[in-house]
Amino acid sequence: MEPAPTDPKKPRPSNAYAKYSSLGLQLFGSIGLSAWAGHKLDHVFGFQFPVFLLSLVLGTFLGMMVMVYRFTNKD
Repeated sequence: MEPAPTDPKKPRPSNAYAKYSSLGLQLFGSIGLSAWAGHKLDHVFGFQFPVFLLSLVLGTFLGMMVMVYRFTNKD
């Protein structure tokens, strides 16, 4: 038996809950990883002020916000 043909114009159903929860997990995971790496780098270099921690977390947050913006505006 041959599989039923699919209509390319018909949109595929998507599970919005799974799609947006994966975005949230990526956001929190990447920020958590960058915070851990920044803390370790600050400790290795002996900075009293958390330079790497703040710069990595802010950079990751901005990058993830750009990714979320692009992901949610796809058509």
